[in-house]
Amino acid sequence: MVGDTPSPTLPRFAGEGEGLRVRALAVLKDVVDPEIPVLTIADLGILRDVSVDGDSVEVTITPTYSGCPAMHAITLDIQAALTRAGIKARVRTVLSPAWTTDWMSEAAKEKLAAFGIAPPERGARLKCPLCGSEDTEQISAFGSTSCKALHRCRACREPFDAFKCH
Repeated sequence: MVGDTPSPTLPRFAGEGEGLRVRALAVLKDVVDPEIPVLTIADLGILRDVSVDGDSVEVTITPTYSGCPAMHAITLDIQAALTRAGIKARVRTVLSPAWTTDWMSEAAKEKLAAFGIAPPERGARLKCPLCGSEDTEQISAFGSTSCKALHRCRACREPFDAFKCH
């Protein structure tokens, strides 16, 4: 687990590579999603694993959905951040198991709402992140990115993006 992100548990190593892994994780905690810059890759739960291979690390990430255009930028951001920290790294993208919004941290959901994006809520009535009203309607299945839908609040009349549940 990275921070309080409920993504698959990142294994802990008791060997000499643990220091390198800890350094890499400390660097990666600041890598943000380019489409939603208030969230880190750890907040989103797309950071799946960091493993040590000799004097380098392998970072495993999973896209929020297949074909996510942000993954290329995220890969470059990960490599750049680790290179600046003097850590040799390789980034691997895995598609299975598929990412789910269940891997998002509670902190991520709070950050989304504060940013004006309704967080994913299974089985709950969607609340407007601007005024808190549950009197909302979907305008379009696609919002500013494919992982969000466009909604409108009937109470405050403002449009807003809502993160889709996966």
